[in-house]
Amino acid sequence: MVRILFVCVFVFVGVLCVAQQRVFIIPKPSQVEEQQGVFGYNSNTIVYFDKDFKAVASLVADLMKLPAVNLRARNKAVVAGTGAIVLQSSARKMDEEAYSLSIDANRVVVMASGAMGAINAIQSLSQLVFTSERPGTIPCAVINDKPRFAYRGFMLDVSRHFYPQSFVNKLIDLLSLYKINRLHLHLTDAAGWRLEIKKYPKLTANASWRTDRTWKEWWKSGMDYSSEGAPMAYGGYYTQADARAMVAYAARKGITIIPEIEMPGHSEEVIAAYPELKCINSTDRQGEFCIGTDSTFTFMQDVITEVMSIFPSSYIHIGGDEASTQHWKKCSRCQQRMKDNKLKDEKELQSYAIRRMEKFIAAKGRKLLGWDEILEGGLAPGATVMSWRGEKGGIEAASMDHDVIMTPGSFCYFDAYQQDPVTQPEAIGGFLPLKKVYSYEPIPAGLEATKHKYIKGAQANLWTEYIPTVEHAEYMIFPRIIALSEAVWSDAHDRNWEDFQSRLFHHYLLLQQLQVNYCRPSDQLEIKPAIDVNRKSATITISSEQYQPQIAYKTDGTLPAEGSPLYKGPFPVTGSSVVRAAVIRDGKLHRAPDSVDIDFHLALGKKVIYNQPYSESYPAQKESTLVNGYRGTLTYQDGQWQGLTNDLDVTIDLEKSQEIGEIKSTFMQVTGPGVYIPDYVEVFSSTDGKEFKSTGKVMNDIPTTDVSLRFKTFVIDQKGREARYIRLYAKLHDGFMFVDEVRVGRMKNVK
Repeated sequence: MVRILFVCVFVFVGVLCVAQQRVFIIPKPSQVEEQQGVFGYNSNTIVYFDKDFKAVASLVADLMKLPAVNLRARNKAVVAGTGAIVLQSSARKMDEEAYSLSIDANRVVVMASGAMGAINAIQSLSQLVFTSERPGTIPCAVINDKPRFAYRGFMLDVSRHFYPQSFVNKLIDLLSLYKINRLHLHLTDAAGWRLEIKKYPKLTANASWRTDRTWKEWWKSGMDYSSEGAPMAYGGYYTQADARAMVAYAARKGITIIPEIEMPGHSEEVIAAYPELKCINSTDRQGEFCIGTDSTFTFMQDVITEVMSIFPSSYIHIGGDEASTQHWKKCSRCQQRMKDNKLKDEKELQSYAIRRMEKFIAAKGRKLLGWDEILEGGLAPGATVMSWRGEKGGIEAASMDHDVIMTPGSFCYFDAYQQDPVTQPEAIGGFLPLKKVYSYEPIPAGLEATKHKYIKGAQANLWTEYIPTVEHAEYMIFPRIIALSEAVWSDAHDRNWEDFQSRLFHHYLLLQQLQVNYCRPSDQLEIKPAIDVNRKSATITISSEQYQPQIAYKTDGTLPAEGSPLYKGPFPVTGSSVVRAAVIRDGKLHRAPDSVDIDFHLALGKKVIYNQPYSESYPAQKESTLVNGYRGTLTYQDGQWQGLTNDLDVTIDLEKSQEIGEIKSTFMQVTGPGVYIPDYVEVFSSTDGKEFKSTGKVMNDIPTTDVSLRFKTFVIDQKGREARYIRLYAKLHDGFMFVDEVRVGRMKNVK
């Protein structure tokens, strides 16, 4: 287990001049005043604490084998002049998690009103120790700090893959270091039940075990369950003693563990063990509890009662997401429940179940927490909503004066790729790089100011279908959770990507010392154009996950090399061009260049008529998407990929008849979430907008069995054919189809 330094004790070793920034704390504190000098330390110094901070000071004794002495047992005047660390209760009232940290050449003083503030101060101090350039010293500074949001969370899915208690404890150490104060454990799902419930022993004897190690193999092979002790069984669970030990361990580090027990959906494993909980006449696999029988509520209440005896968290998470209604529609008991309670549809039936559980949980002095589907059919009175399907659910719940935890997938789902998928282990799909995580603003732009108070914070989630090992889990979590920690702690006006990069650069050493398998910063470059359609020009910005790399670029499509211009800041290009850039080390390209194609094609900025609608869930830039000059990136959630659940059928008006060259359209495929390249693309052209003639058709040649992220550009050459109207038709294969730009090229001999 990683042992994080919570408190260090110090002895004066001299003074150095401040030549540059030396305080690299993440998340960024509210106020930092760096001062001259350093504070040196060794193992001979005593930690002094007020009685209120005895538990915090005990971390020193446990982890560092250092003596801790109650201030009341010593003369405070003596302490004031020694090289020591002093934990004192603040004479002035401070927020619960606020702290001040004063470091000079003689001593370190922590001031806080309570244990949470003291723990936060100590974690900042620990970071200074780990990132110090000179071992045995930390820089002198005065820090005053408090969080912006009270809820700063991370969710670990231990159902799809079971992770041992030792890893959970290591994760607790690391989350606490970055002031994440909630650990949400997704304990149950179809892939396995992970908590001992004494009243229902089959949950751990059977529902905790499956036939295949990887989730993907298990899903494809029929989702069969096994039993504890079977030679081929894969799984595991936490005993109640294990869970209580993790709760206590987390509490000492300032973290509350929130348990999640899924209901009414995602419960295949429970129903496999206790089939009496499924609907009448249900012959196929069922993942939802039967809402029509009171046995379901007896089971759920029994389970939650035992869960509450283990987890003191004020929140009890009940899931509530992605429940199918097909079995309820056919079940006479569910239909009778709807009739008896005057429920108009199955969504209201689910709401009935959630409300009933909310009333039960509230009667025990706890609060129900659920995914944003619990809004459907009516929200339970005291429920708190986790908004994961974008921001809409959070806005709706906050507008009704309900507390909200923001966790939108596009910013907070760490199971997405974080770098070019070609270079990464297989993931479920999507693209969430470090910079995008850092850019997240938890207060939705569409929420009126009077409702901001209901946004309690934000949470990152790691769903683990494709993450079978703890090493892989660490790789997906770090350093992205570090970026989110600043997004939920620091004030929005204090956050700056370049400043964060400069501090994170020093935290790679910290992660190495703590043996964390983090994702290393990529040499891949993000080349972003800001296009001016009227002037046919663009301003190019290049950025990197590397800290202050040397970047060479060319604007004529050739490879950058020694002597090429070095990137110093945004620069202009005029007309169609291909910008290529790469990181240079020792005068050589470190990897193949990245590029962006600036194409002022004939359709740019022209009117697009949709003969079939685009998806309201993925509108991108709406009617301008296909002709705005911007290409999509590695994720369909970037605002440039437009999604469709039907065939793409658009007509582009070029405003005048003219000879045209190649027509290009690019599509994405990532089969995990059900995104496919179309079966074919066909172009029709017309001079009058009435009579259209097919002028080319290209079939897709990328198989749907390819699970990697793939792109295909369909090219249909018009060979100088005259046209004013271009109709582009793409045949939907299945699920979703995503397209970015439709480029209508000029004839090569036409300026």
